[in-house]
Amino acid sequence: MQATDSKDKVVYWGTGRRKSAIARVRLVPGSGEITVNKKPGNIYFNQIAKYLQGIKAPLETLGLENDYDILVNAHGGGLTGQADAVKLGVARALCELAPENRQPLKAEGYLTRDPRAKERKKYGLHKARKAPQYSKR
Repeated sequence: MQATDSKDKVVYWGTGRRKSAIARVRLVPGSGEITVNKKPGNIYFNQIAKYLQGIKAPLETLGLENDYDILVNAHGGGLTGQADAVKLGVARALCELAPENRQPLKAEGYLTRDPRAKERKKYGLHKARKAPQYSKR
């Protein structure tokens, strides 16, 4: 969704989900900074380069890594799930920015939501599939 904030900058929205993590992403014209829950991205993601590179990957695909700031509200899940949710949200926001961005992002797989999630525990079992130890006698 496209909107304008109080300073008349154009803002592009995208929502990403992964496992139980949800990230609401805003792309604002800027210098390429990442802010997650009002903290700098490198502090929020504990200086883990894999997460930060993944978040910037859709922007790098289009050559826009220093053109937009990424502002994120993330909750649920862990750091890995949240980082992947932010990556999907950034890719969706870039599709809002220009429809021709969809083709290269889809080719790289950034617009595919990962459907894997934890399976529910079943009664009579310890976990989703782990059965109690079998005893013959």
